[in-house]
Amino acid sequence: MLKIQEIRELIRLVNESNIVEFVYEHDGSKIKMKKAGAAEQVVVAPPKVDVPPAAVVQQPTPVVEKVEVKEEVKQEKPAVSTENLHTITSPMVGTFYAAPSPDAAPYVKVGDKVKKGTIVCIVEAMKLFNEIEAEVDGEIVEVLVKNGQLVEYGQPLFLVKPE
Repeated sequence: MLKIQEIRELIRLVNESNIVEFVYEHDGSKIKMKKAGAAEQVVVAPPKVDVPPAAVVQQPTPVVEKVEVKEEVKQEKPAVSTENLHTITSPMVGTFYAAPSPDAAPYVKVGDKVKKGTIVCIVEAMKLFNEIEAEVDGEIVEVLVKNGQLVEYGQPLFLVKPE
C-alpha cells in the first residue's frame, strides 16, 4: 500500500497536469483520481484478500475510504509590469533563505528601499551560505520565491524598481 506522502505527491502531480483521470493498481490496492470541474475525487480501496473456503472467518466488512480534495482557487495578482524593473537572479543552484536565521526578520520585504550592495537574501549551496546583494538602488516590488525553496542558476528572486 502506498504511504500517505506518496498519495499526496500523486494528487499534486495529477493536479498540476492535464490528466483528467488517473488509476493506479498494485498488489490488490487501487487508487483512482478523477478531475471534475473544480474538485477531484480520490478513492482508495483496501487490498483484496483471498481466503480459502475452509478458513473462512467472520470479518468486518471492508470500508472504502473516500477523500474529496478541492483544488485551490488561486487569486491572480495584478500583473506587475517588468518593463522598467530590475530582476535580482540567483547566481547559483541552492536553497533560498529570506532571513539570516529561522527566527529572524527577512532581509527585505515588498516596499523596502535597498541600496546597491544591500543583502537581500541567502542562497545555501553545499552547506555554504552565500549572501546575495542588490545590484541597484531601488524599492523591492515583488519577492518571487518562498523561504526554503530550491532555486536554479539564473532564477529570478526579486523585482526591484530602480531609483
